Amino acid sequence: MAIKNLPREECYLPGSAACPGCPATMALRITFKALGKNTMMIVPACCTAVIESLHPHTSFDIPTMNIAFEAAAAGASGVEAGLRMQGKTDTTVVAWAGDGGTYDIGIQALSGALERGTNFIYICYNNEIYSNTGIQRSGATPYGAWTTTTVGGKTEFRKEMGEIIQAHHIPYAAQTCIAYPEDMYKKLVKAKGIKGPKYIEIMAPCPPGWRFSMEKTVEMGTMAVETGAWALYEVENDKVTFNGKSKLILEKKIERKPIEDWIKHQGRFRHLFKPKKDVKRIKTIEDHIDLIWERYRKRHL
Repeated sequence: MAIKNLPREECYLPGSAACPGCPATMALRITFKALGKNTMMIVPACCTAVIESLHPHTSFDIPTMNIAFEAAAAGASGVEAGLRMQGKTDTTVVAWAGDGGTYDIGIQALSGALERGTNFIYICYNNEIYSNTGIQRSGATPYGAWTTTTVGGKTEFRKEMGEIIQAHHIPYAAQTCIAYPEDMYKKLVKAKGIKGPKYIEIMAPCPPGWRFSMEKTVEMGTMAVETGAWALYEVENDKVTFNGKSKLILEKKIERKPIEDWIKHQGRFRHLFKPKKDVKRIKTIEDHIDLIWERYRKRHL
């Protein structure tokens, strides 16, 4: 579906408390259009809990429950069960969490909900840090990135959450990015029509956390995909399909752009270029992405 043909109804309203250039707001707007007004959101501690705006006002035109950091999937399970007991099976229940509340603090509740077969959509908007609490490293933070708790650059590679989710063998899982709204919309609509647990992860480049200018949010998302730092794919009943440019990269119909083209525009990697270029660590990042894509090819070609 072309952007011009997306639903006109807006459930994400003006006046939110988001930062300028915030990727979460882009993702929320498309999510609400895809899922419609008959949706209930469960939001743990994260940027979105602030974006909603201060009581008694809100920028979300759908019912929303805020819950503890670790409990998004557990809360969603309770909401879904309660609605089901009332016979309201047409309401879409969504747990909406950041990478901190997904990769780290909330992973136990998420795994439990997937194991139980909870009929909900779990959406992780991944900005690769604990942005709301001061830009600390998370399990999604890439190797070499500066955060307030990795001031010399993170020394570990990010967790492969997509592979952890696939190990649960749920009906549907997908990765998308705010720079590709049509891809995001299509995957959300598909997830809405599938019964059982669904997981969608959205790459969400954060201007203050990644240290780039606010007008470059979409560009940073596009480059994440073009350099292979992030892949667009979906998994339906264990069958993996890569989408868009990620499919072309997988099939070697186009070459990945060098990772340096992406990280050099982000202040969180500035220490890899100043006072002099850290060739070794930049190559370590490139080699790791090469390894990931070779693993993709072995499994899915």
